[in-house]
Amino acid sequence: MKTLLSSRPVLWFLFLFNLAVAAVAPFVVDGTQGIMTSVGMGVVSLGAGTSLVRDRGRPGKG
Repeated sequence: MKTLLSSRPVLWFLFLFNLAVAAVAPFVVDGTQGIMTSVGMGVVSLGAGTSLVRDRGRPGKG
């Protein structure tokens, strides 16, 4: 499971999908729930983005 979650296509999906949900959630879901959804999805997106940047220079990853 770890190799699947650390593959570049999955990381790109997690980064972009969660970023989009984090941007839209406060407008779709009212109140605190929308804000917390946005924060949670933003954290996952930042984690995936950080992993993408960290692994960018390594050959053979992909």
